[in-house]
Amino acid sequence: MLGPKEFIDDAIEKIKAQIGDEKAIIALSGGVDSSVCSVLVGEAIGDNLTAVFVNHGLLREGEAEQVQEVFKDRLNFIYVDASDEFLSELEGVKDPEEKRKIIGRVFIEVFEREAEKVDAKFLVQGTIAPDWIETKGQIKSHHNLALPSGMVLELCEPIRDLYKDEVREIGTELGLPDSIVHRQPFPGPGLAVRVIEPLTRENLAIERAADAIVREEVEKAGLDKELWQYFAVLTDTKVTGVKGDQRDFGYLVVIRLISSVDAMTATVPELPWDVIRKISSRITSEVSEVTHVSLSISDKPPATIEFA
Repeated sequence: MLGPKEFIDDAIEKIKAQIGDEKAIIALSGGVDSSVCSVLVGEAIGDNLTAVFVNHGLLREGEAEQVQEVFKDRLNFIYVDASDEFLSELEGVKDPEEKRKIIGRVFIEVFEREAEKVDAKFLVQGTIAPDWIETKGQIKSHHNLALPSGMVLELCEPIRDLYKDEVREIGTELGLPDSIVHRQPFPGPGLAVRVIEPLTRENLAIERAADAIVREEVEKAGLDKELWQYFAVLTDTKVTGVKGDQRDFGYLVVIRLISSVDAMTATVPELPWDVIRKISSRITSEVSEVTHVSLSISDKPPATIEFA
């Protein structure tokens, strides 16, 4: 691979050659791949790129605000709060695959509306090498995507030959903050797949609060640099507990802290017990609906990283 600066210079020339003076659009999630891709293409074609950040209501605490703060003045940036649209469709849905299908469908509907407003000819995607290697995809410099309305967008995938560590290097060279460059991977369906029971706004709020505590304590202890992912899962199990001097019947939350290089395999490392106990204590005391916290210690394989 070229050095980061050389790669950026080369990629900008290729992007200019492919897109020219046409309009392009990208779905910016705030993850490192889409963020690097957005800034890279923005460097090449300026405001002819529209970066659309769709808030589906399934983000982690403070995430929507953070993404807006980083990109609102750097890109031709559009924030779309479609949380009510997504959550009304997901209300009461338990099956994780059904959740994914609903989220995928509604996202395309929302994104397509924005693409029509922009009159884009190109769709920029932050595809990286593992994305197509895992699906045995073929490298194609030009191919098209037809949206449901019949709109056809030509794809531009400027970082598709890079691996995650290389993308992070490019992001640093582009001046992106560490909070974006080293952001832990986050599933596209967001917190919907970390709520195991039928989804409601209430249990989504419980999951978001528990997850925020996990992230805060892991980062406070400096473990975020060592871990690939760290999060909470709201299970569909309820257990008896004691709150004050009263018996209570509340949720079981599982915390998952794993190490990995490429997400193909993952291990649960030895973890400081004081950090685990602090996380557990804070969740059960600060999230009133939770009475019990457990730690997942299963590696991948045989487990997967996510629970659903």
